[in-house]
Amino acid sequence: MLKGLEGLGNVPELRKRILFTLAMLAVYRIGVQVPTPGIDTVALGSFFARAQGTLFGLFDMFSGGALKNFSIFALGIMPYISASIIIQLLTVAIPHLEALQKEGESGRKKISQYTRFGTVGLSLLQGLGIAIGLESMTAPGGAPVVAIPGWSFRLLTALTLMSGTVFLMWLGEQITERGIGNGISLIIFAGIVARMPSAIIDTFRLMSTGEISVAFMAFLLVMMIAVVAFICFMERAQRKIPIHYARRVVGRKVYGGQSTHLPLKVNTAGVIPPIFASSIIMFPATIANFIQVPWMQRVAQALRPGSLSYEGLYIVLIVFFCYFYTAITFNPSDIADNLKKNGGYIPGIRPGRRTAEFIDHILSRITLIGAIYVSAVCVLPSILISNFNVPFYFGGTALLIVVGVAMDTMAQIESHLITRNYEGFMKGAKLRGRRA
Repeated sequence: MLKGLEGLGNVPELRKRILFTLAMLAVYRIGVQVPTPGIDTVALGSFFARAQGTLFGLFDMFSGGALKNFSIFALGIMPYISASIIIQLLTVAIPHLEALQKEGESGRKKISQYTRFGTVGLSLLQGLGIAIGLESMTAPGGAPVVAIPGWSFRLLTALTLMSGTVFLMWLGEQITERGIGNGISLIIFAGIVARMPSAIIDTFRLMSTGEISVAFMAFLLVMMIAVVAFICFMERAQRKIPIHYARRVVGRKVYGGQSTHLPLKVNTAGVIPPIFASSIIMFPATIANFIQVPWMQRVAQALRPGSLSYEGLYIVLIVFFCYFYTAITFNPSDIADNLKKNGGYIPGIRPGRRTAEFIDHILSRITLIGAIYVSAVCVLPSILISNFNVPFYFGGTALLIVVGVAMDTMAQIESHLITRNYEGFMKGAKLRGRRA
């Protein structure tokens, strides 16, 4: 693959896609620096200085620092992800949505439109709740975060944050269609990676002052390298089911008689479960942090990253979405039907319903292993980091997203290169029967 990447400049279409993706991500990073009107950014910055390692630090990580600056992209892409979760859950319960999903491209376009409408509604609701909460916030010195509170500020803030989220949603769709990789995942990836330089600088500053020992930083570095290596290994792990094709004689030609395998990834859902789980937890926890009511404050404290209740709920949601997303994207019955139509079978298993049950049984077992792996990677480093008071939030969730998205994007680039090389081979070959 590395040899193929060296000749990347020789593939014009792929080069255009990569440049387009980089340009759209640059637009996103520029928008993170554009502040929302009516906010004292200095007072808000001093408030967030105390929020490292809390839910605000986690939310700020997913928004790429936009929440700390309270920019027009402060909500990030999370409302879109929440709307996608809601629509997918409703697809199972509402027959009309289930029928749309089976209609093909036209049905998917309608479901995407419903998701966009849901994103607008959730963005307005979250933006209004955050605006109301900001009016009661003060910096450590007592300075108010909002200069002129009132309904004019609330409506302006809600509309601004909603517009920023809708723009990010459009940006992600453009990257997916005209760029390389999944646009939504790449936006989250860019937000996490963009915070790494400042985190490294802060870490060296704390090491120079003696607040963090060199031995502890060495331990943290070794742990991150080990987690990255483990993620790479598990993302490549597969369960291969042997497939045999019956031999058929048509005239003087013999078809079939081949042996292959059906690869089932251990982590079929990829980075979707931790992203979905974080989005679900963030929505009520963010509102709870802004509402000055005793029982809501207890909810916010219970949903603090590193706490037992937060990590327990996080694990439950990750396991649920691992199974849920796998069930949506992989249908054993369709695989069994396709094998039966093409004369394929699993040795020792009868074609049809028995094959579907066998594949579903194997898929359920490896999905459990994948869910345990994702939960361990996301939770264990986060618990260690929160207990040792690391000055930045870069736990297992961030590592899994960064490594997973990077591997998926490289796989798509490799796929484009292989397709290009195959087409060039076919054009250069002299095939019998081809006219000059």
